[in-house]
Amino acid sequence: MDNGLSSYSRFLSGDKDAIDEIIRDYKDGLVYYLYSIIGDIYQAEEAAIDAFVKLYVEKPAFKGTGAFKTWLYTIGRNKAIDIKRKFSRFDSVSLDNAYDISGEENIEQKVIEDERRADLRRLISKLKPEYSQVLYLIFFEDFKNDEAAKIMNRSSKQIRDLLYRAKNALKKEIEQEGAVFYGL
Repeated sequence: MDNGLSSYSRFLSGDKDAIDEIIRDYKDGLVYYLYSIIGDIYQAEEAAIDAFVKLYVEKPAFKGTGAFKTWLYTIGRNKAIDIKRKFSRFDSVSLDNAYDISGEENIEQKVIEDERRADLRRLISKLKPEYSQVLYLIFFEDFKNDEAAKIMNRSSKQIRDLLYRAKNALKKEIEQEGAVFYGL
């Protein structure tokens, strides 16, 4: 996968089906990232929709200064911040209720992995918003530190420091829960 750029280029050239590919490839990850900003799954979905609508209606130019996915997540982040400002008085909904149903062969293993990821997301959501954002971008979306820095509008050093503090805060949450997660 070329990170969505060819689909977006085809869309700009008139292939209306190409936007469906972008939405299919990035919707879930973008929603979960935006949830770490907003704290409400429904508003995160709304922000993701707004980001895709911006691509569809405004057709902004991709300048190629980074990866397409980084650019898209930055658009989503800006939409999420707008929504958060607008709806800041509402309560958040737990991400534990969200579940991805897939057609995998080993459903039991998938359920166990999904529960583990949901537990990790729940623990991450207890952290400061900037901690949960950086952890989500790095661990769940596999962004590199410089890409996360671009999305969060920070320097690479700030992201390294933030990631270090976020990992330590997450480890404390994990220890308090008595859970075991590897790779932190």
